[in-house]
Amino acid sequence: MVRRIAFFALVTIVVSACSASVSPSGSAMPSATPPSSSANASPAATASVSGASAAPLPSAAPTQAPGGVYAATVNGQLAPAIADLSPRVYVPDEASGDVVVIDPATFKIIGRFKVGISPEHITPDWDLSRLYVNNMSSSSLTIIGPRTSKPTGTIAVPYPYNLYFTMDGSKAIVVDDFLGRDFVHQNGLYFYNRKTWKLIKFVEIPFTGVDHLDFSADGSYLIMSCESSGDVVKVDLTKLELSGVVRVGGSPLDVRLDPGGKVFYVANQGTNGVSVINGDTMKQVGFIKTGKGAHGIGMSRDATRLFVTNRLGGTISVIDLATRKVVDTWQVGGSPDMMASSIDGSQLWVSNRYNGSVIVIDAATGKILSTIRTGLNPHGLSFWPQPGRFSLGHNGNMR
Repeated sequence: MVRRIAFFALVTIVVSACSASVSPSGSAMPSATPPSSSANASPAATASVSGASAAPLPSAAPTQAPGGVYAATVNGQLAPAIADLSPRVYVPDEASGDVVVIDPATFKIIGRFKVGISPEHITPDWDLSRLYVNNMSSSSLTIIGPRTSKPTGTIAVPYPYNLYFTMDGSKAIVVDDFLGRDFVHQNGLYFYNRKTWKLIKFVEIPFTGVDHLDFSADGSYLIMSCESSGDVVKVDLTKLELSGVVRVGGSPLDVRLDPGGKVFYVANQGTNGVSVINGDTMKQVGFIKTGKGAHGIGMSRDATRLFVTNRLGGTISVIDLATRKVVDTWQVGGSPDMMASSIDGSQLWVSNRYNGSVIVIDAATGKILSTIRTGLNPHGLSFWPQPGRFSLGHNGNMR
């Protein structure tokens, strides 16, 4: 069968099909209160006058809170429930089936434990209480307790390449990524009750290679890349059905909503840049040329810059979001893939996927601060904890 299997330099893993049933074996999921609708709104600033005799002031144009949709993350403040956690960087190695634990204060590996076959991403739960390892080729999620940095249980789900959560925290979304047409009927999204892990619905996506996604500002729909078909799709989260598609060509991968909430950025390894997509109309409204093999996307802590890893070129492009232009290119070497920011945003932690290391980069200058040898194929690393009210999944997409 043809599906996403980690392309190990020395290792090939053959995957067999399994059932789509779910059987949690970890501890009970904690309850969480969904954020109120007011918490999701972007406040507008308006001029006001008190007193009948006051001269009228010119009206002020509406402005957006700093950070826009990422307003809860830009100040670097942690939620009270995780504010006392010791920061750790969790790195899945898709070749060895290990997770490496790094102390970011010392750049030293302080732990390593086995999980499943082909661990791809480390995903913080919506309510910030735990982390999940996406063990794609063994059809399981390993639960990590962030206070001990150790595994505490597993949950059976089909081939989880990626994992996300709806904005209200009610649903978990498992991305089941088939790259070939022969198995496209198994290519799509599994929606689960986030607390019970009871299956709600499987949404088949008829465009191969479902990969990464992000959510609209109001959480009513998601935009997802399909890396082997060259399409970007839209899924209605009320009806749980496909509701739009735009062809961008190439190999679209990581996805991130603009702070203004109007457009999505989609890194495209095949076209060597970033497609700009209007999610409401499902039209490509722009393209930003970056470098060879544009792959992963990261956001600066102040939400003014976008970082794009160019995995085939060994570079990272820095995009100014006000102008949507590349303002810097950092030569980092290797095969930079997924990224995670430090709590204060001063560092970028980048998996060097086919070079067996994690590189730590100064987020202002692009200077490499450390290279940490972790194993054959480090992939979707997560720096935890992170600022924000809740996690939307992947390796730490916070809002």
